[in-house]
Amino acid sequence: MPAISVIVPVYKAEGFLAKCVNSILAQTFADFELLLIEDGSPDRSGALCDEFAAADRRIRVFHKENGGVSSARNLGLSEAKGDFIAFADSDDWMEPECLATLYALAAEHGADAAGCAHFNVGAGLTPTAEAGALPPGVYEKGDIAAGIVDRLMGHRLEQPGQPVLNGYIWRFLLSAPIIRRENLRFEGAYLEDELFLAEYFCHSEKLAMTDRPLYNYYYNPNSAIHRYMAGYMDTFRTFLARKRALALRLGTADHLPDWEVSTLWAGLLIAVANVYAPGNPYSPREQTAEVRALCTDGDFAAAIAAHSPAGLSRNKQIVAALLRAKRYAPLTLLYRIKNRRN
Repeated sequence: MPAISVIVPVYKAEGFLAKCVNSILAQTFADFELLLIEDGSPDRSGALCDEFAAADRRIRVFHKENGGVSSARNLGLSEAKGDFIAFADSDDWMEPECLATLYALAAEHGADAAGCAHFNVGAGLTPTAEAGALPPGVYEKGDIAAGIVDRLMGHRLEQPGQPVLNGYIWRFLLSAPIIRRENLRFEGAYLEDELFLAEYFCHSEKLAMTDRPLYNYYYNPNSAIHRYMAGYMDTFRTFLARKRALALRLGTADHLPDWEVSTLWAGLLIAVANVYAPGNPYSPREQTAEVRALCTDGDFAAAIAAHSPAGLSRNKQIVAALLRAKRYAPLTLLYRIKNRRN
């Protein structure tokens, strides 16, 4: 059995899949399997996966009907044979010592998870290193709860000295036995990492972190998180229902009483940005009406009435203030100006 199973969902990836796969095959750590989950892609991604598998016995390919990134990752989890699980997105790539470093960290400290920092890269962008979930070191269960679970569950708005913890699944090496024992799975097309990690780290006993950037996250303007998603609100409502159920099990409200209003404000800011994202076919007037409808939605309206966010970035602070003042038309104008500049 391999020590690590690397799971890569593949959809519309023919232009960049080779870089991702080759970076994994070039790892200095050799005891791994690579699972390419081809998610009904309409381009040549499936054929490329088969070609990679024919050339390297460590690669296994699974073809499925299109069902989204969560269903692809879940199929990978069902088929994985490794002791640890790693994830990669098909437009990203790993540094050569990524798996070796994370596996050595976990082995040295008897940890059931290891994590790293990463590089943010993109066309025309200067690569920048971003810190991992926590500063380098070894964290026991209580520190994991405070440093990861609580932040994923409750602290979803920027605060001075407490940046939002992004749910990047690919910067962690995770224990396959824990995932199997707890039957952990992804759900949804967006925000799926956040709840998976929160639930995983509820069961984690020890986490080892390094501040070395070992993964390259590619800013892809055509990815799902950077274009208009017509079904965002359905996705968010499903996510919120799952998060409420998890919060109830964890007793989150007992020590994080504002977790839900923080989550709702974070979701509202994303929903508003989505209204103005490239690909939205509606006119500016219709976009204004869509934002007004969001702000009168029961959950969002309650969050707006109950809480005034502070400590956000300057742009988000302006958006939040306009939403609270019900100044929807000026907000639309500001986004139109911003989009023209971009």
